[in-house]
Amino acid sequence: MRIATWNVNSITARLPRLLAWLESSGTDVLCVQETKCTAEQFPTDALREVGYESSVHATGRWNGVALVSRTGLADVVHGLSGGPEYEGVAEPRAISATCGPVRVWSVYVPNGREVAHEHYAYKLRWLEALRAAVAEDASGPRPFAVLGDYNIAPTDDDVFDPAVFEGATHVTEPERAALAALRDTGLTDVVPRPLKYDHPFTYWDYRQLAFPKNRGMRIDLVYGNKPFADAVKDGYVDREERKGKGASDHAPVVVDLDV
Repeated sequence: MRIATWNVNSITARLPRLLAWLESSGTDVLCVQETKCTAEQFPTDALREVGYESSVHATGRWNGVALVSRTGLADVVHGLSGGPEYEGVAEPRAISATCGPVRVWSVYVPNGREVAHEHYAYKLRWLEALRAAVAEDASGPRPFAVLGDYNIAPTDDDVFDPAVFEGATHVTEPERAALAALRDTGLTDVVPRPLKYDHPFTYWDYRQLAFPKNRGMRIDLVYGNKPFADAVKDGYVDREERKGKGASDHAPVVVDLDV
């Protein structure tokens, strides 16, 4: 079984690439983030035509998440139970479902913006709500994983130059402590292999030639419980999909399971 996560940075803008990638990669389940569309605008029909069922949790702003599967979508849950609001809005940042033998979450963790910003405090509250929401499944016997854009680099090795990020979000101690608390529910960081260079970065800014210079970050993560992690045969960052005109600034992270 092949499971992937991809922040597409607008599914409307990326749809031709997405459909072609699903076909070429043979992905069974895809966790999507940053759909940037309403539920009505989501390309359900186009995905169905190529053999994929889908469910989306989106309101048309800059966030939105979805699950795309050719192994079924059962017990779909939209949103994060007990999750905090931001400026009075419960943002669409989490969706979960059972896909064959595996239960998965697609999550788009708040960015945080700046350490002193209210969005940063919201990010930490959101991560705590996520930890509480997944704890039971994380410690359970069924293969289970939380995949998505976490907007946090787990270690200094997960950014191209730690000095560049000093004092910025994505690398602070409280954010990394929140990730550690999430892992402590029974989850393991399934680290993919890079297709090029030494580090499996998953995101490169559009600016300043960040991609060709490999000035990236590993912020798209796969956190799986023990039954999930034990079933992993391979994992890689599909760096090729970051290339070319019209690419997202994130690359898909792909995991192969023997389940």
